[in-house]
Parts: sequence; C-alpha cells; structure tokens
Amino acid sequence: MTLQKLSISGAYLLTHRVFPDERGLFREWFKAEEVGLIDKSFSVKQANHSHSKQTVIRGIHYSLAPQGQAKIVTCASGRIVDVLVDLRIGSPSFMKVEYVELSEDSGKVIFIPTGVGHGFFVESESAAVVYLTSSGYAPDYEKAICPTDPQLGINWPIPEGELGVISKADTEAPTLAQAKESGTLPVF
Repeated sequence: MTLQKLSISGAYLLTHRVFPDERGLFREWFKAEEVGLIDKSFSVKQANHSHSKQTVIRGIHYSLAPQGQAKIVTCASGRIVDVLVDLRIGSPSFMKVEYVELSEDSGKVIFIPTGVGHGFFVESESAAVVYLTSSGYAPDYEKAICPTDPQLGINWPIPEGELGVISKADTEAPTLAQAKESGTLPVF
C-alpha cells in the first residue's frame, strides 16, 4: 500500500496492489491499521453501495453530524472521477477541488475527512461505488451543494454533446452562497 496526501487538508489517496488473473482480479480496499495511520479515531459505522449509469453525477454531499463523518471510498466496478471539495470554513484548503480517477482495477481508495464535500461522475457504462462512513446516516445532518454551482468551480468531465444525469435532490440543493448564508457549511 502506498499513502499519498492530497491537496485538501486531511484527504489521502491509498493505493493497494491489484492481483489480476484469468478469473478476474483481487484487491484489498480497507485495512483498519492503514486507516489508523491517517485517523486513529476512524471507526466504521456504516457501509454503503451505489450503482450508477454512465454520465451520472452524484453529489456534492457532506454531513454535519456532531460526531463528524469521514468516508473511505473506492470504485468496485467500472470507472469514475471522484470529486472532493473542501467546504470547511477556516480550512487552509477551503474551496480547493480535487479530482481522483477510480476504477475497479486501479487499487485506489480515498480517505475523505469530516466536512469535505464528495461527489463523482461515472465515465464507464455503469459503475459501483462503495464507501465506509465513520457515522451512520442521520437525515437531519445530511447536506448537499448543487454540483453545478459555478462558485464550486468543478469541471465535470462530461463528454461534449452529452448531458450529465443528476437527481432532482442534487440539482435543487442549495448553492454554496445559500449554504454559507444559512450557516450549514462545516467548520474546520
């Protein structure tokens, strides 16, 4: 496993070896002791799986749960561009956007710290994304920013002539300015 700091404070890319053979492939994607090098207090409280079609955009999501919500994300099948946005007021990397390509055979896993917004774009025909969270789903604390808000500065890799598929909930999510005004941005 290799560990690389990303440009967003507290975010990391872990890369594991992939073992392909005539049957397919095998790879590890989570080891508590490896995550402990990043965040000693990370404890898995929930595991999630999403399956999405090509050109789907999910996000930008974050949680304001009092205990925080860090995430560990990987792509189990297909290929995505994972997008992180530092939404934490007072963070040295506030408003920094980070893009990481993840695929089933890349061996890549992202550690996303509490308060960092997360989303992704599906490049392949379909993709399965799995992630572990340090706190369970709490509807009152789950937040989103509209992924196409120009103030975020995200360059979604939508092929020319295509339209991204975005849920109504995400397109109607507040803008960054609205979230800031309502006091629903996380604090570093």
